[in-house]
Amino acid sequence: MKKINGREILIAAHRGVAGGNIPGNTTVAFEIALAQGADIIELDVAKNAEGELFIFHPNIERVHLQSEKLVADMTTAEVMEQRFINRDLAFTQYGVERFEDVMKNLKGRCLVNVDKFWMAPKEISQAIRKLGMEKDVIIKTAPKPEFLELVEKYAPDMPYLPIIREEDECMEIIKTMNINCIGAELCFSSEDAPVASDDYIKKMHDEGYKLWVNAIIYNYKRVLCAGHTDDESLGGNPDNGWGWLIKKGFDIIQTDWPVMINKYMDGLE
Repeated sequence: MKKINGREILIAAHRGVAGGNIPGNTTVAFEIALAQGADIIELDVAKNAEGELFIFHPNIERVHLQSEKLVADMTTAEVMEQRFINRDLAFTQYGVERFEDVMKNLKGRCLVNVDKFWMAPKEISQAIRKLGMEKDVIIKTAPKPEFLELVEKYAPDMPYLPIIREEDECMEIIKTMNINCIGAELCFSSEDAPVASDDYIKKMHDEGYKLWVNAIIYNYKRVLCAGHTDDESLGGNPDNGWGWLIKKGFDIIQTDWPVMINKYMDGLE
């Protein structure tokens, strides 16, 4: 939080750092990300049939676990039997981990973006409070009224970012609510989008807000930052990738390649 308040650019590692035999959303992926200079670990949370919380992105069990059954429908014993697959579609030794165990390991070492908060807000917020990590997390949701009400009810004190796509129609509403909003995650398909304008970014900064942008690509058809991506940066044009995002004034950049973006930023100094 000191870095956020100091306006330094923070690097968020998308599900940690995965590759080879190491899957994302695992402790080993998070350890790699921290070793590569990540300031924020982004992770996904799923609740199983018995109400326990696990680190897993819901609804992609077939892809990551080769399972036709969803974690949401599994008993705890069934979840603990699961193994992630690697990029050659072979099973690894890495299983699906409990949310509380992972958070304990990360406590005091970084900020943690707890994604999918809206799917189990009561249970997730209770687990965060049990660990005394209310100030160590960033929670995000789409700015739907029902989601904002959940944040206000269960996590009014936790740092919060709405996920704003293309145009801001929510910040004035959020200001009237009991929500600890520290900024916004901005998604835009073109440079002409209202939330990508210099005027909007300056306005948000003038009001003390921090802005998160996604350089990641999880589906190339769903554009998150007008093409200024990890792929653009790693493919030979980092100035039009990460460089464009940095010059634009974003405070937090989510990436799958923290060591590479840190190396690029070191070269700018």
